Amino acid sequence: MSFTVHGLAVSRGIAIGRAVIVASSRIDVAHYFVKADQFDTEIERLRLARNAVTEEIVRVQQSLAELGPNDAHPELAALLDVHLMLLQDEQLTAGVKQWIVERHYNAEWALTSQLEVVCRQFEEMEDPYLRERKSDLEQVVERMLRVMRGVASPVAPPLPPAPAPSPGIVAPPEPDLDIPLVLIAHDLSPADMLQFKQSVFAGFVTDVGGKTSHTAIVARSMDIPAVVGARSASHLVKQDDWVIIDGDAGLVVVDPSPVVLAEYGYKQRQGEIERERLSRLKNTPAVTLDGHRIELLANIEQPDDAVAALKAGAVGVGLFRTEFLFMGRDGKLPDEEEQYQAYRRAVDGMQGLPVTIRSVDVGADKPLDRGAGRSADDYLNPALGLRAIRWSLADPAMFLVQLRAVLRAAAHGPINLLIPMLAHASEIRQTLSLIDKAREQLDARAQVYGPVRLGAMIEVPAAALTIPLFLRHFDFLSIGTNDLIQYTLAIDRADEAVAHLYDPVHPAVLHLLASCITQARDAGKGVSVCGEMAGDISMTRLLLGLGLRSFSMHPSQILAVKQQILRSDTGKLATWAQSVLAAEDPAALMAD
Repeated sequence: MSFTVHGLAVSRGIAIGRAVIVASSRIDVAHYFVKADQFDTEIERLRLARNAVTEEIVRVQQSLAELGPNDAHPELAALLDVHLMLLQDEQLTAGVKQWIVERHYNAEWALTSQLEVVCRQFEEMEDPYLRERKSDLEQVVERMLRVMRGVASPVAPPLPPAPAPSPGIVAPPEPDLDIPLVLIAHDLSPADMLQFKQSVFAGFVTDVGGKTSHTAIVARSMDIPAVVGARSASHLVKQDDWVIIDGDAGLVVVDPSPVVLAEYGYKQRQGEIERERLSRLKNTPAVTLDGHRIELLANIEQPDDAVAALKAGAVGVGLFRTEFLFMGRDGKLPDEEEQYQAYRRAVDGMQGLPVTIRSVDVGADKPLDRGAGRSADDYLNPALGLRAIRWSLADPAMFLVQLRAVLRAAAHGPINLLIPMLAHASEIRQTLSLIDKAREQLDARAQVYGPVRLGAMIEVPAAALTIPLFLRHFDFLSIGTNDLIQYTLAIDRADEAVAHLYDPVHPAVLHLLASCITQARDAGKGVSVCGEMAGDISMTRLLLGLGLRSFSMHPSQILAVKQQILRSDTGKLATWAQSVLAAEDPAALMAD
């Protein structure tokens, strides 16, 4: 039966496909695709796990049989019989094999997928006794998963775990499938999303997240439809359901009727036509109607994203989020040479255009696994804790490694170094001192390095209210509107419970934004917006009216923003923007 789940629209477009559920087991399960020549290996892993659990149960049964009449446990004996029966159930084993062969799922993923299918059948049974057997099946499957993961009990020797990505991550290699797939999950971490960028999915839905959570940001960078904050979608949607993701309206339509399917199919084709029309603007200069040239830069997460930036017509990289180089490494941080090579690839990829590299920004919704170190969950409030430049200054040795790598890469092309989340004069002094020290260390090695322009991110109200301090020490400013809005309005931008309060046109936010732009321009310093507001076409005219001349966004958003710029007259917009600033309800004027 068809039903609709409501969430937050975070990445535009329509996706239609079969649901792939990343099941939430009580133990972590790796989700990855296997190739055809690996099918037999995966099926054998399942057989060995089933046999190991069977042997374990048989041993317990033999132990029970050796007990005297007074120590017998008939209920336990009966339960063990049920578990043995479930282990030998042909529907379970045949179904798992089908997921492996037809969908190329790894063994663990196939097992949890079939578990969901069989559990649904148990839930529909009228007999209460049979319905209760669902929990027995879950226990049996979990025991098999533990064996496959190498966490079995002593009586069942663990199997060697198959080489796989981190638990929960959907990663290559991908099969050649004709069936479109959409991913449904409770949540996806930034590291998961990084793997997802090379995956086969046409769209995704998560139970949690906000419009500027990093899950949403990466979705927009991939230019695929996505809905976040859909609450219980991962529980309501069943494995292999047909699903429509409406990234424009924030809707997830499950098991749609033929009429609804046809309607969304038409919308999907119209979206493709619109993208094709926008692509013709790639080589058109971004100049307003009254002759102002606007700088359109790209935000990237990986060095190889530079290709997409050039393809979209970006005139440089305005934000290279280096933290993605640090994630999903089991606590092993990238060394200087690895970082240097990554930054150099980005510089080479931009073919002489400037690259702005942001120093590592971890914490809050971008936790970093550092082995025995503290994770985001260890802090009372990660968003207000040891993150971004605070984290770097707390570990000078790590920070110097990154600084040396950036300076070395600058010998190969123009690089700007951007420092995130600065708020105090003392932080500025420490940062500048460490940059000088990194240069001294390279001099001592007689190693070649290049000049860098230094920039500060303005993303906390304390920085926005003390702009003259930053203008004295930095060559340019970059306004991170995602965090500036979050901290100004005291809203966790990744929390769907308060997502409706996230307001880019709140008067306080607009006044801080306007003040930053005006002061930087008056001082003759460059200023850009690199937050999600820069790629939001509903905000383009206002930002132009406030005097912004440099926008940095994901490559997928550049052409749509360019279209708005080509239709704009900044002279007329400046007057209108001042009226928006003076309004009690700016959103009402924005809608006009």
